[in-house]
Amino acid sequence: MTDAHLADLRKTYAQRTLAEADVLPNAMQQFRAWLDEAIAAQLDEPTAFTLSTVAASGQPSARVVLLKGLPDDAGFLFYTNYDSRKGQELAGQPLAAVSFFWPGLERQVRAEGRVEKAPEALSTAYFQSRPRSSQVGAWASPQSQVIGSREELEAREADVADRFGAQDPLPRPPHWGGYVLRPHRLEFWQGRPSRLHDRIVYELEGGGWRRSRLAP
Repeated sequence: MTDAHLADLRKTYAQRTLAEADVLPNAMQQFRAWLDEAIAAQLDEPTAFTLSTVAASGQPSARVVLLKGLPDDAGFLFYTNYDSRKGQELAGQPLAAVSFFWPGLERQVRAEGRVEKAPEALSTAYFQSRPRSSQVGAWASPQSQVIGSREELEAREADVADRFGAQDPLPRPPHWGGYVLRPHRLEFWQGRPSRLHDRIVYELEGGGWRRSRLAP
């Protein structure tokens, strides 16, 4: 496909509207309401979101991860290897941005905030609830590091399986666990015709949420 054809690809958004009267006073409760609608609509991967972090050099990086909880309706919970690229970047700069896109509902949510490690007990409970194969994989994979081949990775997996034998569940690796992004800003985007989209932004202010409308 040529660039000209790419430039011609467009869609008219006209399913819904988003007015100030439509949203809840609490930003995270509003997010939960939209997430529930995305799940009820049986969209593909409704809990998938893009997580953006930044290196000490200032270079941003982004990847798709899965939402695993909304603790106290105050943050976004996800799990990963602490030694991965995102883990190392969060250790150096504990600020991040996330974005959810639900094209079936013509909606997007963006959030920015500070990231902290989840409580160890929570990480352990979730790790041990995963399929045993996923537990083995977390021990075996040196996430984000260069490896020589697929065979090397599979050999590491076999070594871990042999080491733990029939033990189930496995102990949680010290390099694996959860993070919670606690947002200070959330934006809700609803697609509208003529690219005059609805955008409602929440900003944390004095312990409460202030709402504003943004131009598309």
